[in-house]
Amino acid sequence: MGKLKTPILIILAILIIDQSLKIWVKTNMMLGDEFPVIGDWFYIHFVENNGMAFGMELGGDWGKIFLSLFRIVAVTGIGWYLYKLSCKGAPKGLIISISMVLAGALGNIIDSMFYGMIFSHSYSQVATLFPDGGGYAPFLHGRVVDMFYFPLISGHYPQWLPVLGGKEFIFFRPVFNIADSSITLGIISIFIFQKQFFKNEKLAV
Repeated sequence: MGKLKTPILIILAILIIDQSLKIWVKTNMMLGDEFPVIGDWFYIHFVENNGMAFGMELGGDWGKIFLSLFRIVAVTGIGWYLYKLSCKGAPKGLIISISMVLAGALGNIIDSMFYGMIFSHSYSQVATLFPDGGGYAPFLHGRVVDMFYFPLISGHYPQWLPVLGGKEFIFFRPVFNIADSSITLGIISIFIFQKQFFKNEKLAV
């Protein structure tokens, strides 16, 4: 059990921060509400999405169910792999990285599985937790709460550019959450330090 202490603590810490912020946003803001955190380039901007990280979508009810079930299967596999790595004494950096990926995936799964059941909708109103009459969607149909928005560079595409000419340009446009960040940082760390992490062939998938 001692070998699992680090991943458990990392996963719990990320989940608590992720869910606390999502619940605060959901119960204090309406969809589309925003406020600046740092100047004009970091905002808390409340959006919800039905799909994947950074606001990407997999459309329709069946797409939503498929994505939710896929996440559950993926999290189960990642959790098993993390357990085996911990038992084998894998490098701490690898354990931390996999734990971040798992925590992020769990954070968004919680939204998809339960938020529709425990919250009212956020359209033109601040959502209520455990509303009378039930939530806005059934099990597995909840929407993921996103809030971090970094419009670092804004302007307009040149008029001569086909299709996009004259349209507004914003970088970085996607809105994301703690869970998305955790997954991204974990994957980037594995990619950058893969040679160090996987020196031992027994650690490969």
